[in-house]
Amino acid sequence: MEPPANDFSFDDLRRWPDVESRELVAVDATDRLLLDDAAEALVAAPAGSVVVIEDRYGAITLGAAALHGQTGLRVHQDARSGRRALEANSARAGLDEAWTSVELDQAGLEGARVVLLQLPRALDSLEETAELVARWAHPEVQVFAGGRIKHMTRSMNEVLGRSFGQVEARLARQKSRVLVASQPQASTRSATAGDSTGGTEGESAPRWPAREHHADLDLTVCAHGGVFAGTRIDIGTRQLLAHLDAMAPRAERAVDLGCGSGVVATLLARSRPDLHVLATDDSAAAAASARATAAANGLGDRITVTHDDALGRVEDASVDLVVLNPPFHTGTAVHTGVARRLFGEAARVLRPGGELWAVWNSHLVYRPVLERAVGRTRQLSRDPKFTVTASTKG
Repeated sequence: MEPPANDFSFDDLRRWPDVESRELVAVDATDRLLLDDAAEALVAAPAGSVVVIEDRYGAITLGAAALHGQTGLRVHQDARSGRRALEANSARAGLDEAWTSVELDQAGLEGARVVLLQLPRALDSLEETAELVARWAHPEVQVFAGGRIKHMTRSMNEVLGRSFGQVEARLARQKSRVLVASQPQASTRSATAGDSTGGTEGESAPRWPAREHHADLDLTVCAHGGVFAGTRIDIGTRQLLAHLDAMAPRAERAVDLGCGSGVVATLLARSRPDLHVLATDDSAAAAASARATAAANGLGDRITVTHDDALGRVEDASVDLVVLNPPFHTGTAVHTGVARRLFGEAARVLRPGGELWAVWNSHLVYRPVLERAVGRTRQLSRDPKFTVTASTKG
């Protein structure tokens, strides 16, 4: 398969709509190494048989198309912002016909002969992905999984080894390394793990999402592998939950922004039968987890869940309450840009007098940022780790 003639350059790629700054890049050494290590396999793979997973901004997908002539690429990106970045970058490169967005399911993975994967940091996420690929891909599939060495552990080899008979570590380059997995395990291919249909009668229940019941809250939490905190309830969220009854008590519409597994949205809906709750997250795995958590607690018809980049689908001045536990990083880099963007989005959708309730790492000193972005901000609690504030839209 001959690569097409074009003027494609990695230097033209952007992170938009994700945070952009001088120290944050749209393509890294792992993207380039993955494409180089998989070059021979990419040239030999039939059109439509290559799947790209967790391509952050499109470098892997567009590199496979422009440099190795691949067409019919199937691409899964957990982050909605990543999908938008790929759409924008591929349009500028004239390569928007080379790929299609898919889910991690039978339709998205079936028959794949080459899989290019940016390694997730969470082992649960890697395990769920490996199980799905091993189950649905072609028996002769090769999985090229790359990451920065400082974020890789031997446990990743072990996780891949549970689903694949052979795992090989390739030579490192520029502080990145690629693991190549092949020979899907027969036990994984015959199991129902990851089958969203739940299998047929007599088969075991799907392994994902995982479930855990928290007796102190009488709450069942469901989570796919890539969700922050998994089925646990993190300390910051618990501090926010301590103020649940005080949050805009006359609110009619509430948004759990960056909902994760849906803990706050579910407890808000349960405590206020007349409140319409929207749970939204940039992560597809989080949105699916929140939907499962709502259903597991009998609130599936009370909570609307969307997979969205920030609050792109919510109208201006249409919400009474936003609750938020913002991330303090983007990818692997500590950066406050994501939180600031979410504060601005919350301010946009809040009605005058509406409230943003947020919990954040105390060392980040977000209170003056919230004052400027939203309005008058009260501190409800603070300890060395977390601060809870309520900001009122002016």
